[in-house]
Amino acid sequence: MSIHSTSANHQRQRVSAYRANSDSYSFFNILTSDALLNTVESLLPDHRERLYSPTETLSMFLAQAMSADRSCQNSVNQSALARLSGGLQPGSTRTGGYCRARKRLPLEMVSDLTRNIGKQLEQHSPEEWCWQGRRVYLVDGTTVTMPDTIENQAAFPQQRGQQLGLGFPICRIVGVTSLSNGALLNAAIGRFNGKGGDEQTLLRQLCDTFKAGDIVLGDAFFSTYFFICQMQSQGVDIVMEQHGARKRSTDFRFGSKLGARDHLIVLTKPKICPAWMSAAQYEASPESITVRECCIGGKVLITTLCNSKIHHKNELKALYKSRWNVELDLRHIKDTMGMNILSCKTPNMALKEIWIYLLAYNLIRLMIAQSALLTDTLPREISFKHCLQLWTIGVHHINTLDEQQLRALFLLMAQQRVANRPGRIEPRAVKRRPKAYPLLMIKRDDARDVLTKYGHPRKIK
Repeated sequence: MSIHSTSANHQRQRVSAYRANSDSYSFFNILTSDALLNTVESLLPDHRERLYSPTETLSMFLAQAMSADRSCQNSVNQSALARLSGGLQPGSTRTGGYCRARKRLPLEMVSDLTRNIGKQLEQHSPEEWCWQGRRVYLVDGTTVTMPDTIENQAAFPQQRGQQLGLGFPICRIVGVTSLSNGALLNAAIGRFNGKGGDEQTLLRQLCDTFKAGDIVLGDAFFSTYFFICQMQSQGVDIVMEQHGARKRSTDFRFGSKLGARDHLIVLTKPKICPAWMSAAQYEASPESITVRECCIGGKVLITTLCNSKIHHKNELKALYKSRWNVELDLRHIKDTMGMNILSCKTPNMALKEIWIYLLAYNLIRLMIAQSALLTDTLPREISFKHCLQLWTIGVHHINTLDEQQLRALFLLMAQQRVANRPGRIEPRAVKRRPKAYPLLMIKRDDARDVLTKYGHPRKIK
């Protein structure tokens, strides 16, 4: 018998044993659990029965986010056809009623539901998915743009240096995702420009997401003195790249040596109280903290995992490399799902649209976790885009599937695996040339006046 077939048989035996001793649909059952249904009921606003009830509107909004055609017209058309096939009156295909229903949908309902699913997914994840028995969370920030309307510009101004009418409103998002299953636990949203919109400020809003015993991975921008203090006070460890301001003064000849280019150092409290911190908070902060600093693979890491006998620096190197998963998570949300450019024309609806995308992302992660559980694999090994495609195709039939068909669906999701390609390098360039149109360098109204007077210019060759 070949080594491959022996390994396959061993995996099947482990899967069978796992199914016999656990609830094989523990993740899928989250969607229909009493806890989640009670959460949905508690978040529903007072409403009368309409064609677009809050739950129906939420379902349509989610399908709209996961569809290639994200227009409201397409969503209304699908709803009309679904009602017609179910023997009900299809209603009108005008989009006004659906758009008004989306406005009535509470933002808190969508955001709380997103956090709730992420929290339950994390609670139900087996310990085997954790890093050395501990839960690891990834933090990072990104930006998205939205339609250039007066309301959006007032709430989320465009980037500095861009002429009025030529840029787009832009907002910043900082998210916390799980290393083990990819679920989004929480997110903070703010303006790109102005006070309170930087990534450090938004991350401070998410500190309550972390619990004692957790580990937080982040890039050098987050490894500030006061954030490390906050995490230590909560019993949370950090592994981050050393802050640029400190990296220039790193000298492994000093401090308490732990090994080659590995030592303990003492960080002292900044002498000036930050503008965002009250004087009382500043006085209550410790005057100094002891952290570990080590150089691995050309990177200088800072961590509160100070025991080198328990956590060798090579283990920290491998752990920090896994921080790249948060970049992939953000790419799935922005590019694979299409959140990169929002479509809503008011700030409140734009925020709601962001949380709808995050909710849809968590639902796909829920399906991936269920598939991983049934096939004895890790969620990170299963293709996100593959599962999104299967879910988008089969979402209208999911309620009619029996247990055997449902199991087959999850097995299909696990068939496409993501290859482990450490050190992969690809050029950030495109081969196909863009359309032969010049950039819009004046206001659109002024451009219309020019076209009316002189006509369209010749195409660029």
